[in-house]
Amino acid sequence: MSRSIGLAHIIRHDDGTSSGVWGIYTLQSAFQPIFAFDEGKLSLVAFEGLIRPFRDGEPQSPMSFFGTCPAGDRLHIEALTRTLHLLNAGACLPQEASIFVNFDPSVFTDRAIVDKALRDMRLVLHEAGIDPRRIVCEVTEQKSASQETLYSFVEALRANGFRIAVDDYGADESDINRIKELRPDIVKFDAHWITQLMESGAGFALLTTMVTSFESQGVRTVFEGIEEGWQLELAGKSGASMVQGYVLARPELASIVFRVFGKSMLAPAAGQGKTTAAASPAPVASARPTKAFGRKVTP
Repeated sequence: MSRSIGLAHIIRHDDGTSSGVWGIYTLQSAFQPIFAFDEGKLSLVAFEGLIRPFRDGEPQSPMSFFGTCPAGDRLHIEALTRTLHLLNAGACLPQEASIFVNFDPSVFTDRAIVDKALRDMRLVLHEAGIDPRRIVCEVTEQKSASQETLYSFVEALRANGFRIAVDDYGADESDINRIKELRPDIVKFDAHWITQLMESGAGFALLTTMVTSFESQGVRTVFEGIEEGWQLELAGKSGASMVQGYVLARPELASIVFRVFGKSMLAPAAGQGKTTAAASPAPVASARPTKAFGRKVTP
């Protein structure tokens, strides 16, 4: 069996986790939990893979790392980061948790590149022992070579059994057309945008209407960047399917996640339909802000 480009830059560690090497950088996976509202509680249902670069042992910002990468290397770095997240997800994460991985559509310029990336991804998933149905391919906001190329790319992902998420909804005026054309399974709302809408009653009503519209079409919704209790409470009231943010859980390196969700903790009890990721569901924040919308006012 041929070897993935990403696997060629991978270092395996004794605890089962992996790191990547690209030039002078060491790359590690971090995973941030995503929670679903479930009868007044929050259940841990998914994780998003995020890259964490290090140089000489010191953490670097992802933006600075990607800023040093020549444009010609972006496709290979995409493959490496995706490979790293999938290998670590197979080693660290609960077996029934969904895994969100980012795809930059601007690097998939023709069908040959798409097909090669998908072959590599199937190889890595096989090695990691991950069912493709767990994967949510998060299409980021970068522009693709053409709309036709983007649609073809997304259809190829779907044909391989992956679910599709559109990221940063609300940050671009063309978003609604992108949703109609891509027909995603999940829409992730832009953090800054939803915070603005939550600041007023009219904005919150609009937000709730959009969530209801998506849910009625079978599209699940994720509110990103939830950092305060009042935002979490309003997210629940809006009808959003899922939430993600610092008020619930920060991203943690794979080695830390491994210690929390070790393989010995993952096997569900006999007859159990699903796992809640070895963690008790968290209650939805119930403390009401001083005003109905917007930031809490301290008396």
